[in-house]
Amino acid sequence: MTQPALSVEAALARIVGAVEPIEDVEAAPLLAAANRIAAEPVVARLTQPPFNASAMDGYAVRAADVARLPARLKVVGVSAAGHGYRGQLGASEAVRIFTGAPLPDGADAIVIQENAERDGDYVTVLAGTIDREHIRPRGCDFLAGAVGIAAGRRLTARDLTLAAAMGHPTVVVRRRPVVAILATGDELVLPGETPGADQIVCSNTFGIAAMVSAAGGEPRLLGIAKDRPESLAAHVEQAAGADVLVTVGGASVGDHDLVAPVLTARGMALDFWKIAMRPGKPLMFGRFGVQRVLGLPGNPVSSLVCARLFLVPLVRALLGLEPEPQRAMLAHATEPLAANGPRAHYMRGTVSQSADGTLAVSPARSQDSSLLTPLATANCLIVRPIGAPAVPAGTAVPILALDF
Repeated sequence: MTQPALSVEAALARIVGAVEPIEDVEAAPLLAAANRIAAEPVVARLTQPPFNASAMDGYAVRAADVARLPARLKVVGVSAAGHGYRGQLGASEAVRIFTGAPLPDGADAIVIQENAERDGDYVTVLAGTIDREHIRPRGCDFLAGAVGIAAGRRLTARDLTLAAAMGHPTVVVRRRPVVAILATGDELVLPGETPGADQIVCSNTFGIAAMVSAAGGEPRLLGIAKDRPESLAAHVEQAAGADVLVTVGGASVGDHDLVAPVLTARGMALDFWKIAMRPGKPLMFGRFGVQRVLGLPGNPVSSLVCARLFLVPLVRALLGLEPEPQRAMLAHATEPLAANGPRAHYMRGTVSQSADGTLAVSPARSQDSSLLTPLATANCLIVRPIGAPAVPAGTAVPILALDF
């Protein structure tokens, strides 16, 4: 089979095109709701604060009684957080009050303790002005029935704090997209196993699973399929019900690449299998009905970079999130960069910032797509577009921050 290589942009458009967000929802306890997507608005069940509250330690008074200073008032009680004063404040009276405590009935001002002098059952207000900001009015944060969190929002620690304050022990969230991840190849063994003479340790799937989790999905590792059609088919069966099937390795269409033929024979509609980028030229995309199939290359760097560029946006689309902005920045190359060819090149690099805010980026010494150490030590990708000309040191070039 022959096919022209798609651009990164065209491939991404096909992968996320016509994706319908997952409709299944579930109630998640607050402790398990971080990073989940709110499926419906979170509405306050109560009013906060539920009473007029003091914002300072001091004395609750009537403003009329402290209009002229000094003023001597009788202390008739105490109002503390969780233990408010239940009586009615009368003329020339004060209640000792602490931050967060309810304002007694009849009080309309707070005198901070620094401006008062206590003498037994009396307090003398010596100085200061009446500052209404020392009182937090009932409902100044939110009223019962107010929408605090909109549907479709990724829930942060701030959101969960607000949901708890609004009286919600759980929030309704979208179901996580299930991403089944399958490694392929006779050369692979799992971490902890002893590789044979011609084998290596399977590593890609663990990084991909971490990316899926960070994006809001639920990764499911399906193990390693051998380079035999029956082994691959048996492992693919385990992906039934997943929203996305990701295969790692064998994504091309060579004599030893079984993924596309086996999946096509089982009913996959193959869309494309080649993109104009490096690392990662062999990238396959297809569908089993509503299930998306993404075939990633086997080289570790190619696999992880492609997962970040294509799988993460797919997970976001299934969650109903807007496409992420590319967040491309410009940094000055610390050395000359050669002309680029017919494939966009995502080069591993290290970016640093000078005192004046200028960014400088240095490419990794090796761009070999099988080497993980340069990827682990890099903090960005230098993006070299198709046909980009050679540039001298000091030229501003686009970079993408490595966030996986």
